[in-house]
Amino acid sequence: MNVRTIGAVAVAGLVASGAYAQTVNTDADPSAPFSSYRSYAWTPGTASPVTLTEQRIHSSVDAQMAAKGFKLATDETPDVYIATHVLTHEQPQVIANGFGPWGFGGGFGALDVRTFVQGTLIVDMYDAKTKKMVWRGVATATASDKASKNTAKIDKALDKMFRHYPPSSN
Repeated sequence: MNVRTIGAVAVAGLVASGAYAQTVNTDADPSAPFSSYRSYAWTPGTASPVTLTEQRIHSSVDAQMAAKGFKLATDETPDVYIATHVLTHEQPQVIANGFGPWGFGGGFGALDVRTFVQGTLIVDMYDAKTKKMVWRGVATATASDKASKNTAKIDKALDKMFRHYPPSSN
């Protein structure tokens, strides 16, 4: 196997892994009184185009909030408001199709361009008194055409997000 082929396989692998990897980031206002927040309510965000997905997201966020000691405010003014935003876009990807008859050596074969759906889930938390954003979680991953896989990705992303709530003081 020559050096070019090895390099091409490595690059193709990195491109493919980058396209399918889930990334999660969080940010917070360091001056927010996180220890005083105990209740939350929902506020409108950017809903998923699929109603069932939106319901799954809200259910999973409710579970994460409960695990952090929050209760859903029903009659009283909450300490924080939560909004979720779901954004999707199609992303093209160039794939080297075939590295010879047994998957290696012998050249590249054809290049295919495939399109996949990149999804972003954002969870915003606003202080109810000041109306300022105090915490944000953002997750990006490739969407599947199977609802069960998307549900698992959503749950995994929210779990990663809420590991960083409350934010550390560092």
